[in-house]
Amino acid sequence: MPRAIWKGAISFGLVHIPVSLNTAVRSERVDFDWLDKRSMDPVGYKRINKVTGKDIDKENIVKGVQYEKGRYVVISEDEIRKARPEATQTIDIFSFVDHNVIPLQHFDTPYYLSPDKRGGKVYALLRETLESTGKVALATVVLHTQQHLALLRPLDDALVMITLRWPEEVRGIDSLELDKSVTDAKVDKRELQMAKRLVEDMSGEWAPDEYQNVFKQTIMDLVEEKASKGKIAVVESGKDGEGEKSADIIDLTELLKRSLGGKAPAKKKAPARKSAASKKAS
Repeated sequence: MPRAIWKGAISFGLVHIPVSLNTAVRSERVDFDWLDKRSMDPVGYKRINKVTGKDIDKENIVKGVQYEKGRYVVISEDEIRKARPEATQTIDIFSFVDHNVIPLQHFDTPYYLSPDKRGGKVYALLRETLESTGKVALATVVLHTQQHLALLRPLDDALVMITLRWPEEVRGIDSLELDKSVTDAKVDKRELQMAKRLVEDMSGEWAPDEYQNVFKQTIMDLVEEKASKGKIAVVESGKDGEGEKSADIIDLTELLKRSLGGKAPAKKKAPARKSAASKKAS
């Protein structure tokens, strides 16, 4: 099992489910690193002033947000640190919605969630509740100092968390500016029948083992061929690691009762993120 990249808890009402977050995908792209052909040393990006073309020292570099074209507001490192969301180590559920209402273009990165420290029973309860109601949970979570909108949904025996793009990051379909040849198209019935027949003839089962990245395979075959001939250069690489504390839980039945007790709490809204555009308007 891959090492957890984050540990914390799912939180809804007064219930906390200790969980570990594991990557559900991996990059299979071929990475071409820059090397100095004379020594095979790694080559990094130089800090260059794009106007003068001259090198610039690190201490002379500041961070700025473009306010208008060609005009920037400088933000200090201290201001950036203060603006970062607090790392609460919780996946805070604020609402439940039907599983099919979130547009696909909002989906970003999937992660597997596994129960941690005696959290199996309440983990299974949330999974079964989502499965039986046809709902997904909307939540916020802080990963690597960045706040994310996310959804939680069941997948077989597990729970999956998928980070979502914030609404302002998603372009509307109207940005395509589709003309009337598409929007008011008169589809010929005979052509439609032929197209349907072609789809039926080409239909098959989902067979991921049969799908291959031909470019990657060609490059890796070339790498193997050159390596077998001794054409290998050694380049040093570093390692990083991280670990976080997880949360404990108390009696599940009592927490559920207390969460449901009295008036139903008002539905929490996802915290709004301030953008450069919203700052301009204020």
